[in-house]
Amino acid sequence: MTQVRDFWSRRKAAVQAEAEAEVVAAEEQAIAAQHAELEEKSDAELLAEFDLPDPDTLQPGDDVSGFMAKAVPDRLRRRALRRLWRLNPVLANVDGLVDYGEDYTDAACVIENLQTAYQVGKGMLAHVEALAAAEDPPEDEFALEDEPTPDPVTNAEPPSDTPPVQEAVLAETEAETEVEDEIEMPPAPRRMRFEFEG
Repeated sequence: MTQVRDFWSRRKAAVQAEAEAEVVAAEEQAIAAQHAELEEKSDAELLAEFDLPDPDTLQPGDDVSGFMAKAVPDRLRRRALRRLWRLNPVLANVDGLVDYGEDYTDAACVIENLQTAYQVGKGMLAHVEALAAAEDPPEDEFALEDEPTPDPVTNAEPPSDTPPVQEAVLAETEAETEVEDEIEMPPAPRRMRFEFEG
């Protein structure tokens, strides 16, 4: 169970937190100023100043903790870590089973000069309409293929393609539908209405 602190306890804790924040900010400012001075020096000069080996000559089992100090510039730290990753077979030889090991960003999938029919706010509508207009034949070319055309010489209609068995089945189904239509449906239920006189 936590105790409720009084005003002076909270104020004392706040003053202490402010003092710690000021110390941290001063340290970060000093480190930033030191890094700004070190940026002007070459890597060889920095390695000699911090008494560190060349990161490219590190061998398996060498200690790289010296490169992790705050005073060491980031470029030297990155070189040492790159060499460490190449030396360690567990880190260097990825077996392909690592989740998110590939580059799944949009930059990896972008094709140069990619063109799309998508329009913001309209989607693919304009493209689909253009395709539909190109596929539709003119209205005068519509012909009813289902209707048989009469023979111009004898003026007789060609024989129907449906066999007599199918015609009989169609006639039976039509008769059944007529019978079903003739069956009377029960009357709809009536609703009660109430009227109130005021």
